[in-house]
Amino acid sequence: MKSDLTEVLPQLRRFAYSLTGSMDEADDLLQSTVERALTRTVPEGVELTKWLFRVCRNLWIDGYRSRKVRQEATLQPQLQEREIVDGERAMSSEVELDQVSRAMDKLPDDQRLVLSLVAVQGLSYKEAAATLEIPAGTVMSRLARARTALIQSLNLSVARTRS
Repeated sequence: MKSDLTEVLPQLRRFAYSLTGSMDEADDLLQSTVERALTRTVPEGVELTKWLFRVCRNLWIDGYRSRKVRQEATLQPQLQEREIVDGERAMSSEVELDQVSRAMDKLPDDQRLVLSLVAVQGLSYKEAAATLEIPAGTVMSRLARARTALIQSLNLSVARTRS
């Protein structure tokens, strides 16, 4: 199991980041997920990757709800510092990433989860549906609404920066 777990860690980390919007919080969520995986037994007949994504999502939801109740949380995405080769391109990329991140933060949780699984993790609709334990049609409709909302939000951001 440990080798399988090691194999899925990069995907799980990206998923955790897509949920939290912060590398620090994503690493904490990843650690909690791995700890849970190592202390619990994987249900029989369940694919490890799907189970880990579900555990990660559930831990994030639990944490999100507790922060919301205590009114302590504000999500502020933090970008990793990278070596800048082309300053203008790097700045443009950071601005675009920030705009997309802010637009995703505005999405309802159910739409953000589906968008993260399909667009970021590359899962098929069927795999995302199995991971979230919802019908594939629900995945498709949430994804369509999420994409529409992102496009509208990003078009408004571009229009404001040009004005």
